[in-house]
This record gives sequence, structure tokens and C-alpha cells, in this order.
Amino acid sequence: MDIRHYAEWMSARYNKDVITLLNVPNGGQARLVSISGRLRSKLMQYGLHIGDLVRVLRSAPLGGPLLVEVNGREIALGRAVAEKIFVEIE
Repeated sequence: MDIRHYAEWMSARYNKDVITLLNVPNGGQARLVSISGRLRSKLMQYGLHIGDLVRVLRSAPLGGPLLVEVNGREIALGRAVAEKIFVEIE
């Protein structure tokens, strides 16, 4: 299942708009609902857990990383990683 179809499936499951973290605008907040693939354990080590409120601080231009704040910590995530993190807008 590709990323777009997974996001549509998540939206239907949660009855809310589920998007990837990559699509959250700068300054936007969202609640983490799912992490695809093997990233879950790695991101849990960074302090990202299902249900956490994530705020996008800045998105670097030209394909650079996203800077997000989670539980008072700032974390830089590559765009490929952010595309596999599914959130619902708060």
C-alpha cells in the first residue's frame, strides 16, 4: 500500500483528516496517529509517540529537513521520514 492510499485508509479509520507530517504548515500543530514502517522504534527513541502533539517550527527550503517540537524538544526530521508520519490536525 503506498503512502497516499495509507493516508486515505487512516482518514476513514479515524473519521478525521489524516495527513502526513510533511503536509502540516509551518506553525501548525497536529496529533501523531500513526508511523509507517520500521520507523516507529527509531522515532520512539527520539521521543515521538502515538498521541503526542507535534508542532512544525520550520520547513527548510529546497528539500531540507523539518524542524518539529514534541514534548518541549526540537527534532529535525528528513522529508522522507516526515512523509511516513501520519497526523491529524488539531
